[in-house]
Formats: sequence, structure tokens, C-alpha cells
Amino acid sequence: MAHCEQGYLCEVCGIDVEEITDSDLYLRFILGLVEARELLHVRERHIRCNPTQAQFIVDERFAPVVVEGPFDKRRQDHSATHEEEERVTRGWRRLQEVVGSGIPITEYPLPEVIERMQPRRAKGT
Repeated sequence: MAHCEQGYLCEVCGIDVEEITDSDLYLRFILGLVEARELLHVRERHIRCNPTQAQFIVDERFAPVVVEGPFDKRRQDHSATHEEEERVTRGWRRLQEVVGSGIPITEYPLPEVIERMQPRRAKGT
């Protein structure tokens, strides 16, 4: 990933986000939280520099993130936490697999996000 000569600097730690697999911006895009047109304008950060979201990634390849305080997932409703873990983990896994896949960026998001992005068909067609 390169944005001019500087690359994408993390707005939290100030270090270059060198790989798309470490990109919170692209993870949020895959999850449907950022639109494609915003990818060039929204500030970047490492996935771990957004601990409130990163704590929901549950995969042996991703070291757990613990958040203390009111946003700690351990303080939230168990079923809602489980659903968010499932969704964010699927998004993170998708981010890992799109790298080098050759698919267009419009196909990066999770299937349910792509479905929501498509224009609704008119009734009766």
C-alpha cells in the first residue's frame, strides 16, 4: 500500500501501515463501515490501533486484544459479543484472503455487505 511517497500513516501511532492485511481501513470496508469512495480519503490505522474493534477478532493467527473500561467486550451482552466476534472475525479472515487474489476491490466486502450495496430490484422485475 502506498499513498504518494509517505504510504498510509496510522493516525494513532504514526507508523506506516505497510500491509493491507494490517489495515483497519480495509477491514472496515470489508465489514461495510466504509464505502469504496472513502478509501482514499479516510484516515488509516493499524487494526491493533483500533482495539475496540480488534478485540472482536478471534482467530489463532491474531493475538487477542484486551480493552479495559466501558468498551470491554467482556462487559457487554454475551450473545451480542458472540455475534460481533463472528462478524469481525469473518471480516478479518476475508481481509487476509483477498490479498493477491486478483479479485476486484468491489468484491472484497463480506457477502451480506455486497448484497446491501447492490441496488434493490424493482418489484415485479
